[in-house]
Amino acid sequence: MLGSARNRIRIALVAAATAALAAFSVAPSPAATPGEARGGTAAWANCPGGYVGLTYDDGPNPASTQALLNALRAGGAKATFFIWGQHAEQHPDLLRAEQAAGMWIANHTATHAHLTQIGEPAAYNEIATAQNTIRRITGQSPTLFRPPYGETNAQVKSDAARLGLTEVLWSVDSQDWNGAGTQQIVQAAAGLRAGGIILMHDGGYQATVNAVPQILSGLAARGLCPGRITAGAGGTAVVTAP
Repeated sequence: MLGSARNRIRIALVAAATAALAAFSVAPSPAATPGEARGGTAAWANCPGGYVGLTYDDGPNPASTQALLNALRAGGAKATFFIWGQHAEQHPDLLRAEQAAGMWIANHTATHAHLTQIGEPAAYNEIATAQNTIRRITGQSPTLFRPPYGETNAQVKSDAARLGLTEVLWSVDSQDWNGAGTQQIVQAAAGLRAGGIILMHDGGYQATVNAVPQILSGLAARGLCPGRITAGAGGTAVVTAP
């Protein structure tokens, strides 16, 4: 009974936080204050179902990055943003906004190339260039990498490992890149299980932004919490507590 009561309280906290999105605006917001950060942590303090990874590829994007940050912060959640290096060069302020909001910043290559098709050293340079760009803008080096289109092989994995990166794919594809609507994205997220990772995009898709509150409420109802993706045994990606 106690666990059930805690879960109801957590669902209520998340719902209250995400209610602020009813008057949603894409205008930039300041970095979270310590009080806001504590409130977000409290909303996800009890996670009997385990942790899942929320991920957004291809940003930063002026049409969606700040909106996603606002939505995630309203729900007290964190996500991993896989950064397209050229976009970071064009919008360094948005990359810094992701960092200031407490999101995890990861590598998604410089130009979103088909790494398994371009050969070496081109594939390695794609990853290394993005790594250098992100480090120059944020002062931090990513530890995670996602190959564009999920295309990988032994050489790509070796390139990432040389740069100290753990390759991250996904277990659930939201299909937002393929025109999925908000409810389709939410339904895809309902298929997440403990340790799962969902692929979404910071690609200017309003449906993806609109899905955030419902995804968070759905996770809370199932006792799942947004977690942090890290390197596990053998260098494989695992999802843990933030």
